[in-house]
Amino acid sequence: MAEYSAFSLLRNALSGNRDWQPAWRKADPKPSYDVVIVGGGGHGLSTAYYLAREFGVRNVAVIEKGWLGSGNIGRNTTIVRSNYLLPDSIRFYDHSVKMWENLSHELNYNVMFSQRGILNLAHSPGQADDYIRRGNAMRHGGGDGVWLTPAEIARFAPGVDVSPKARFPVVGGLLQPRAGTARHDAVAWGYARGADRLGVDIIENCELTGFIRDGDTITGVRTTRGDISAKKVGVAVAGSTGRVMKLAGIDRLPIESHVLQAFVSESLKPLVGGVVTFGGGHLYMSQSDKGGLVFGGDIDGYNSYAQRGNLPVVEDVMSEMVAMFPAVARLRLLRSWGGVMDMSMDGSPIITKGPLPGMYLNCGWCYGGFKATPASGFAFAHTIARDAPHAINAAYTLDRFERGYIIDEKGQGATPKLH
Repeated sequence: MAEYSAFSLLRNALSGNRDWQPAWRKADPKPSYDVVIVGGGGHGLSTAYYLAREFGVRNVAVIEKGWLGSGNIGRNTTIVRSNYLLPDSIRFYDHSVKMWENLSHELNYNVMFSQRGILNLAHSPGQADDYIRRGNAMRHGGGDGVWLTPAEIARFAPGVDVSPKARFPVVGGLLQPRAGTARHDAVAWGYARGADRLGVDIIENCELTGFIRDGDTITGVRTTRGDISAKKVGVAVAGSTGRVMKLAGIDRLPIESHVLQAFVSESLKPLVGGVVTFGGGHLYMSQSDKGGLVFGGDIDGYNSYAQRGNLPVVEDVMSEMVAMFPAVARLRLLRSWGGVMDMSMDGSPIITKGPLPGMYLNCGWCYGGFKATPASGFAFAHTIARDAPHAINAAYTLDRFERGYIIDEKGQGATPKLH
């Protein structure tokens, strides 16, 4: 498959763009593989890519029940950040940010990663102390964090109401300059193309219907396109984890599936340079290259497998955005969508061997799945190839809930009272 370059762009422009080749093959399933990855989203595709590139495991298949990128990788707010408090989280997500910084060059595919920064607004002295503590933890862990005054915030995001009479007065904010946004579907396409070039079979419209077992050991998968045997099976299906695990006879996991909505406004002139989050509620917003404001907030609060949400959350998110940016009060909403989130009980992911021999599990991403795509794929690939976790995911075990070693970032799991 040809490299993408300025020369290939010019050559195809002169030929009327008739010579572009498909970015990946439409592979048919083979009878057996060394590894089968269930789930053709960002995490599944990046896992397959790093298995082939970093660990030399190229007899790999990725099976996806729909078309590639039809899940959460194609329906999110595109934010990349590592502004966490706890050491395990900082180590993992900062590793991911570093991988993002070279991803377009590595994949030979423009994922449109833009390090425009993320700003967390603080609206009280207590909240300011909390954010300053987090910023110090980020810097201590090797990351970056800068405290901004209201005047500096006004320069970074001119639309924010920093006046003393604001409904939620701004006392300052924590900025992570290396954070930013990326193009979600380009990430899926880039990893798919990269994995395909290394020999991975990407099999679309291939729904998992069950697992092949030898006693308790998983030895393959049953699909709508036939049975496939495998030495190892990795599961990375986000909000569908509970349903997939039931096919393996596992009825209980420390996760819940919830719907999370996101929204895009009509286009307008440049208003927000980076990502801005509201400290008086749960709202995060950035501006796309097309000019639309991309924003989201809380999960809808009920268990669901539907890729849609309800109106009370729409109203809640809109009211918070207008409180933060009064100038957008008359802006029209262009579209909205929902993604199915696998919310873990402590708000942190699970990347581990098990829970059955021959099976490997990647789930529990809560609000943070997209930004973790490179590190998640690398760590999961390491766990599958070496039968042992990498240092960055060693803490993200399934048994930590039983042991009481929770990685509790602000108690943002599905049911925090169960922590």
